[in-house]
Amino acid sequence: MGSTPCRSRGYGVANAALYRRRTFLPLLVALIALAWVTLFLWESSPYGRYLNHGRWTALGFAATLCSALPTGRVLLPALLYVGGWVLMSAAMMLPTALPLLDIFGRLTERRSDRGLLTALVIAGYLLVWAAFGLAAHALDAALHVLIFGSPWLWLNGWIVGAGVLAVAGGFQFSPLKYHCLDKCRTPFSFVHQHWRGRAPRREAFLLGADHGVFCVGCCWAIMLLMFVVGTGSVGWMLVLAAVMAIEKNAPWGRRLSAPLGVGLLVWSGLVVAQHAGGWMSPSL
Repeated sequence: MGSTPCRSRGYGVANAALYRRRTFLPLLVALIALAWVTLFLWESSPYGRYLNHGRWTALGFAATLCSALPTGRVLLPALLYVGGWVLMSAAMMLPTALPLLDIFGRLTERRSDRGLLTALVIAGYLLVWAAFGLAAHALDAALHVLIFGSPWLWLNGWIVGAGVLAVAGGFQFSPLKYHCLDKCRTPFSFVHQHWRGRAPRREAFLLGADHGVFCVGCCWAIMLLMFVVGTGSVGWMLVLAAVMAIEKNAPWGRRLSAPLGVGLLVWSGLVVAQHAGGWMSPSL
């Protein structure tokens, strides 16, 4: 009789662990896979242009709405962009957050509300990436206004691409990059800092948001490369997602940062060299 509570507790832990292995992790992987499949189908469909934020107001139903609504030309593109960006973030960045979610899942595996708490972690994480996406959209819109207002920049738009590559490459050597990367590579520190179980919903959301802030700090420059290779390119999304996942999760991932930075700087230099002759040409 005296051993019954121990057996019950052991059964509860085993049951929770079984739930995490058979339900939670497959569900999360399925969510990430669904995001990738949705992006692929979206890119292949007639509505693929909506992944390319520069063409939203030019064609189709979105263009009609933009013209009809008083704030349509500002509000609708921003909403479409943030929606697409959150979908891309779920596909590209959630795999890099799997170690954090796994640790959190172990700590909460005996709670009846573990599913809701995990959803709040993911929501906080993606909300930060959505805010970054909105800021990136505003910056990109400002750059388009600048380029359209300057015939010289319009003819030499490659300078923007070379500049983004150079910024992304240079950032790979910055102390901020390595500080944020080291934080992201030790997910237990986020859980230890935020999770006490006293206000579980708030703590779970802040845990995801805090991890998202450092993840943006680590990966923002690489994500900006989507503006160079094309925000609607699923192939390039896969490449960049793999790079970020290796950087953050592989035992040797930290050593990838410097070679990646060199490669991006060389790429930027090649773009400049390719266009240098025409850049100085009086005809331009």
